[in-house]
Amino acid sequence: MSSALPESRHHSAPRFTTTRWSIIAVACHGPTLEADAALEALCRAYWYPLYVYVRRSGHAPADAQDLTQAFFARLLEKSWLSDALPERGRFRSFLLMALKRFLAKEWRRENARKRGGGLGFVPLDAAEAESRYAIEPSLGPDEMFERRWALTLLDRGFASLAAEYAAGGRSAEFEQLRPHLAAPREEIDYESTAASLKLSPGAARVAVHRLRKRFREVIRHEIAQTVADEVALAEELRHFVNILRHRA
Repeated sequence: MSSALPESRHHSAPRFTTTRWSIIAVACHGPTLEADAALEALCRAYWYPLYVYVRRSGHAPADAQDLTQAFFARLLEKSWLSDALPERGRFRSFLLMALKRFLAKEWRRENARKRGGGLGFVPLDAAEAESRYAIEPSLGPDEMFERRWALTLLDRGFASLAAEYAAGGRSAEFEQLRPHLAAPREEIDYESTAASLKLSPGAARVAVHRLRKRFREVIRHEIAQTVADEVALAEELRHFVNILRHRA
C-alpha cells in the first residue's frame, strides 16, 4: 500500500462525544433508539470480517451463517455493552473479543434455535459471503479478521467517494481518478490523466490531490466512528495503513 493514507495532522478533530461508538458506550446505562441504530449500522457494515473469522475458525458455511446471526442477535440485546472490556474504546477490538467469547461459551444456548429464526436483520448474503471467502488468502482467523476489517474500511471509503462524485454529476471523473488513490505519487501519470479528462496537467494534478485528500478525510471519519478519542484514532489509522501495506 502506498502512502496515500498517511495520518492527517492538520485535519480538524472529530467530535468524539457524538460518534456512533460513543453513543453505544453510553447505552450500557440504558438502551436508546439512537444507540440501537448506531450499533446496528456498524454491525451491518462489518459483518463480513466476523463471518470470515468464524469460517476460518473451522465452521462450515451454514453453521458460520447461524453463528454470525446469533452473535449479532445477542450483541444487540445490549447486555454485553455493560462489561468493562479493556479494549472497548475500539469497536474493532470490542467486536472480536465479544465474538470469541460468544463462540467459546454461548453457542450451545443458541444452537437450539431454529435456523434463521428471526435473525435476519443483518443482511448476511450466504452466496456473496462464500464467493468472497473462496478467494481469501491462507491466514489465521485473527489475521483474516484484521485484513477484512481494513479492506471493509477501504471499500466503504471508495463507496462514499463514488457517491459524492455521483451526486455532483462527476462519476466519469471519479472512475478516471480512482486508480490514483492507492498509487505511489511518483508513479501517477498526470499527462495521461489530463488527456483523459481533457484538463491541463496542472489541473489534473490538483484533481488527484483533492481526491486523495478527501479519501484520507473519509477514512479518518469512518474510523472516528469506532473509537473514543484522538489517541485511539491515530493508533487505528496507523494500524489500518500497516495492514494494507502488508496484505497478501
